[in-house]
Amino acid sequence: MSKNKSIDKLYIQLYSIHGLVRGHDIELGRDADTGGQIKYIVELAKALSEDPRVELVELVTRQIKDKNFSPDYAQYIEEINDKCRIVRIRCGGGKYIRKELLWNHLEEFVDKSIKHIKSVGRLPDIIHSHYADAGYVCSELTKLFGIPFIHTGHSLGRDKLRKLSSDGLPFEEVEKRYKISHRIEVEEEVIYFADMIVTSTSQEIEKQYGDYNNSGGQNFVVIPPGIDLERFYPYNSKTEIFEEAQKIKEVISNKLVKFFVNINKPLILSICRPDKRKNISGLITAFGEDENLQKRANLAIFAGIRQDIQTMPDNEREVLTDILLLMDKYNLYGKIAIPKRHDTEYEVPELYRIAAQFKGIFVNVALTEPFGLTLIESAATGVPVVATDDGGPRDIIQNLKNGILVDVTETKNISLALNRILDNRRLWREFSEKGIKNVKKFYSWKAHVSKYLSEVEKLLKKELNKKDIFPKIGKKLLNLKKLIITDIDHTLLGDDDSLKEFIEMLKNIHPEIGFGVATGRTVDSALEVLKEHNVPLPDVIISSVGSEIYYNFEDKLIYSKGWDAHISHSWKKEKITELLKQFDFLNLQECDAQRKFKVSYYTADVPKNLTNIKETLIKNKIKANIIFSHGQFLDILPYRASKGKAIRYLAYRWNILYENILVAGDSGNDEEMLKGELLGVVVGNYSKELDSLRGSKRIYFSSRNYAGGILDGMKRYHFLELN
Repeated sequence: MSKNKSIDKLYIQLYSIHGLVRGHDIELGRDADTGGQIKYIVELAKALSEDPRVELVELVTRQIKDKNFSPDYAQYIEEINDKCRIVRIRCGGGKYIRKELLWNHLEEFVDKSIKHIKSVGRLPDIIHSHYADAGYVCSELTKLFGIPFIHTGHSLGRDKLRKLSSDGLPFEEVEKRYKISHRIEVEEEVIYFADMIVTSTSQEIEKQYGDYNNSGGQNFVVIPPGIDLERFYPYNSKTEIFEEAQKIKEVISNKLVKFFVNINKPLILSICRPDKRKNISGLITAFGEDENLQKRANLAIFAGIRQDIQTMPDNEREVLTDILLLMDKYNLYGKIAIPKRHDTEYEVPELYRIAAQFKGIFVNVALTEPFGLTLIESAATGVPVVATDDGGPRDIIQNLKNGILVDVTETKNISLALNRILDNRRLWREFSEKGIKNVKKFYSWKAHVSKYLSEVEKLLKKELNKKDIFPKIGKKLLNLKKLIITDIDHTLLGDDDSLKEFIEMLKNIHPEIGFGVATGRTVDSALEVLKEHNVPLPDVIISSVGSEIYYNFEDKLIYSKGWDAHISHSWKKEKITELLKQFDFLNLQECDAQRKFKVSYYTADVPKNLTNIKETLIKNKIKANIIFSHGQFLDILPYRASKGKAIRYLAYRWNILYENILVAGDSGNDEEMLKGELLGVVVGNYSKELDSLRGSKRIYFSSRNYAGGILDGMKRYHFLELN
């Protein structure tokens, strides 16, 4: 976007990783992760795409290839319309995973998101994360690329911890089930890095984000979500004559008839997930303990989609079991309906309208409610509401003036509010009419998008006018077509004249060709020696024999968490160190040579010794990569780590073709990176360990030494030429 024009042709990415996300027939309530957030982000994506200022909206989520779920969730790209699509990124395998178990796979999601962005060929103008898991992904992307970053929490870990603790759940159990400490830590970082945080209510800012250390001075913006007014039209609208709507209504009525002795009584309706926080047991208790209420109304609870309760996750199974036990306790047969499933796309709007036609009431008595989208949907159709006096419902009822707020911790308050509305036809009609009228004013998607894009425009102008906090290396890497990676000692360094020639080449190199080093040195040692020889700081440093990767962010190095997460699998450093104490031919190198993912020794060049080490590790089921170099250095790394693997990781992450990466080395710890499809260069002063590579495809043995050999190899491969 130029500095002189308003926003247009925006490319917006929305990230919502967990749950079941598709553009049609959303399976709301199928599990705890497929709730209002999923519906919200799908409708937000569609609504944004309808604005002429927006060129493309991508809803980025997790790809699921699981026989227990629809193949819809396995599609890489799902086109919603010509300006909106769902992009599914594979991480953590194909099986469906609840959100608490996704944390360890998010680095993979970051890497593959970068790969997707590079395939598009354009950075998004805005990235907008939904929930903490997506927040983590977007905070990593903004660190790399400086993309303006918006976040919506939907629910927060500190608030959840407080509620669960007040319910008597021990912290250890909360930690085990919800990984709550890690979630809160991530949320703190997301709040810090986000350029704008969107909330649905002002109470969310004060009471929920206010608990966080990084919340002070943040750019919070209240933008209530909208609803589809074409679907959630009033019960007394002339649109009701549509034949399709009548058919759906008949289907629902037939479902309810099976439950109720008298179908003609007012309907008290609740639609929510089977979650303890939704307080379904409190609603049933209120209904069950008020005989007058039972005489006057029926109760229908649509608590998600279920098949066999015994096979459901613990939380849902416990809630549904409690519902059945309470129904039996209060003998509510013939007075309460608990259908096993409902079609969220088509049946939910008709459910509200049926409740309105029977002069019923919609109820949301959740113990904690960050927003409360169902309250707005029901209001649009003309159903008065009774809602929890917590969180979002306070703002909603204040705006819509269509119902009563109650303290739901006392079940008597629920029944009193229900009776008050049922007893007063004039009050029912007043609440119904105000709800229908005020929803159009406060909660349409058109109004939401208008305010959203207005705030985006402010944000983008602010970004243009301030000095970049984040460096351009991420953007440079995104645009790279080629990459030079060289070892330092005895490859890049060793001859001053050829080094000067190499440095001069770097100064004039095309911006789409990057420069990196891969070394056995620690990162601090590498920086020191490069500075000593006046070598420009590389775009990428692979250090400690490939166990660490750093990116150059305007002369500040940023550690690659993605590589860290990738190589940590099955790494057992302490056990390796303990097992190898038995060998007196091994001497640990100095402390600064020992790293998180590297154990380093001095040893003699004795093949039998290396064999003994390998056999010991295999016998004890230790997966590791053993690298011997220069006749004396022994490095033990995670089995996924090495210089070669690190370079291939970079190729994957930044979408650089192998044949566009030139690698140069001189010794055994360079062997792996020289093999394969990369363009290999062995400098003339190489160690005998590399003799076995002679005659290999794509490995050039130069007659020139040190940096001169690198330059010779570049000439051989015509590497500085760009197509």
